[in-house]
Amino acid sequence: MTGGRKGVQRARMWKYFLDAATQTIEEEGIDHVTIRKIAARAGFTSSTAYNYFKDLSHLKFFAAMRFTKDYIDELPSYMEKGTNTIEKWLYSWECFCKHSFKEPRIYSVIFMDDLGYSPEDLLGDYYKIYESELIGLPQEIKSIIMKHNFSKRSALFIQLAVEEEYLKQEDVELISDLTLMVWKGMMNTYLNNRSNFTKEEAAKQTIYFLSENIMRFVTPEYKDKINYVIPDEFSS
Repeated sequence: MTGGRKGVQRARMWKYFLDAATQTIEEEGIDHVTIRKIAARAGFTSSTAYNYFKDLSHLKFFAAMRFTKDYIDELPSYMEKGTNTIEKWLYSWECFCKHSFKEPRIYSVIFMDDLGYSPEDLLGDYYKIYESELIGLPQEIKSIIMKHNFSKRSALFIQLAVEEEYLKQEDVELISDLTLMVWKGMMNTYLNNRSNFTKEEAAKQTIYFLSENIMRFVTPEYKDKINYVIPDEFSS
């Protein structure tokens, strides 16, 4: 996003189209979003929309981001429950699983679909327009949110556990990659109706796998210091 008058105009037009996209998603679902529908609702032509968004996947990504605000708002309170980095990491994933399985197609668009562009660049553009969504968040949480790649997000955060001697440095990348595969695998299973899980059951099963995975890597003498407990029920 450029500054000055053109930047202000661009931000204004983005908001027109994203407001229209949000309304369309709420009424019809994200799979029924089209450039034509959004442009018409915003009061512009499709060609005008393409002046501001590269294609439909670009616009859907930004529209989907607006549905993550509840997750971002709740994340700090979840992480505050932890007394060490491993617990905080698990609580952050509990929060993410709760929200991602509640809105699976939204989170699939953001974290799984082929965007054709650098996700980090798209995130940067989004938060330049909606910077207020980051105001008041602790720096450690901003760092998590601004990293689109799950492996990088996990590695960035649990690096602190190495300094606390809960984990070994050489295990961080593997933990992060396995975490990504677990979430993506369960999300694909849920989206494609390959199990009878409810969204709450899918979220709970995912965090169970994640907690079992990371505990295998925790330094033995520190295992007793991890007091994270998977909730009996994931709220809808």
